Amino acid sequence: MAFVKLKNAGLTDNEKLDFTKTQVTRLASEQASRRLFRQVHRVVFTEHSGRRIEVITVNDASFDECSESGVDVFVVSQHFTP
Repeated sequence: MAFVKLKNAGLTDNEKLDFTKTQVTRLASEQASRRLFRQVHRVVFTEHSGRRIEVITVNDASFDECSESGVDVFVVSQHFTP
């Protein structure tokens, strides 16, 4: 869903991305109810040019469905490493 939102916003497309280099890291998972979890992920897409697009996603997931809600996607404009 993160890629689809980036594509729909005109930030990248299928031809530009090297999907083999996509990195996904779960940052947080919190149980919201008996079978529902709120999840936060960091997703880094890399284009063939070397340009990287980093996003944070937030969604609800359950044991039955990987996504029980819409996905909020936040584009990270700058990342300061320690």
